Amino acid sequence: MKIQQLAVFLQNKPGHLGGICKTLADNGINIITLSLADTQQFGILRLIVKEWKLAAQKLEEAGYLVQLREVCAVEVDDKPGGMHRIVEIIGKAGVNIEYVYAFTFHKSGRAVLVFRFDDPDKATEALREAGVNVLADIDLFE
Repeated sequence: MKIQQLAVFLQNKPGHLGGICKTLADNGINIITLSLADTQQFGILRLIVKEWKLAAQKLEEAGYLVQLREVCAVEVDDKPGGMHRIVEIIGKAGVNIEYVYAFTFHKSGRAVLVFRFDDPDKATEALREAGVNVLADIDLFE
């Protein structure tokens, strides 16, 4: 299953992240998880929210450049070796990982890895065949 992620480009200056957070908060949008990567001149805020269409609209109206990306969220054991198992499966399938970030899940000692793959369908198929729980929107937002 693919999940929509927002990629928001922002200047690498004080206060810019706060503006994005305020826009989302003012519109009642909760951030499930996020990742922020930076260069000297700009940053890329990647975030997952349930109301992604509304979030994209409100952020664009506020003047931010927003792109939608399809990512895969995978549930793993939150213990040593949990991620290793996943990347082994992906490597054997010949799929490239463009980036990944993680967060802990609200259920029974599990973590979630959010991946951007060069071939998400092939990656999802390989993971499912190996018995890995690939999360759908409904699983992630419960």
